[in-house]
Amino acid sequence: MKNSVSKTISKLILAAVIAFGVKDSVHAQGKRVPASLGREEYVEVEKNVRLHVTDLGEGKPVVLIHGWPLSNAMYEYQYQYLVRKGFRVIGISLRGFGKSDKPYGRYDFDVFSDDIKVVLEKLKIEDAVLGGFSMGGAVVIHYVTKYNSAHVGKLALFAAAAPTWKQREGAPYGVPEADAINLINETMKNRQDLIAGFGKDFPAREGAISQNIVKWLENMNLEASPYATTESIRSLLNLDLRPELSKIKIPTVIFSAVHDKLVSLSAGEALKKGIANARLVRFENSGHALFFEEADKFNAELEKFARQ
Repeated sequence: MKNSVSKTISKLILAAVIAFGVKDSVHAQGKRVPASLGREEYVEVEKNVRLHVTDLGEGKPVVLIHGWPLSNAMYEYQYQYLVRKGFRVIGISLRGFGKSDKPYGRYDFDVFSDDIKVVLEKLKIEDAVLGGFSMGGAVVIHYVTKYNSAHVGKLALFAAAAPTWKQREGAPYGVPEADAINLINETMKNRQDLIAGFGKDFPAREGAISQNIVKWLENMNLEASPYATTESIRSLLNLDLRPELSKIKIPTVIFSAVHDKLVSLSAGEALKKGIANARLVRFENSGHALFFEEADKFNAELEKFARQ
């Protein structure tokens, strides 16, 4: 009888200990303060299409759009700098690029601009500095002129492939149309070698950036959808933003590199001439990769512009 009572008491004590432990564990988890701010990495811009977004920091927003065929990962060293200077910095990978969805469909500047507007609306962004590199520079010009600078207070253009990427009458600074068409064709039959060749053309001179950085950029480029790679650069070939420049009424800064082999300094000077009160910042020691080759100057100038 005593043994039976003893066993019963032991079972009750064990059950109480287990119950207390479970309750305490649940209570402890309930008290846990989330380590993140709850921001999502993906924003749905239309049914079945999500864009990857890097969203870091707090403060005045700086929104960055990548070049062709890169992704928002290209701004790694801008994120590291700006977030520690008190800015909220947001990089958007356009559809078809990086970790964003890669649907079949249109890849033109209306679509890219529409997508950016949805992202800015969903993130409740206002009075942002909107910056774009290379093809992304053409994207952000199209965005602010199409949407009358909605959600944006300032515009930053980094080696922008604008106001026209190809040569036209009155625009001798562009790429010859035959060269542009050849590049488009290479995306459809020799994309990997084409991208590997950027290591020579991106910096001011071959070897100016390390092989590790070249590999980093190459891997980023190869992550893009082959179809989007072709269709977006085809859209850029047909884009002429010269008539749109006079519509830009917000403060604008233009970063142009003296040794850029892909977008000439003359293109930056044409942008300055066409955009009222725009300011041109020359990068004397860079090629097209000015965001890395002269990262310290790039970051400091972007910070200064954002604070003005």
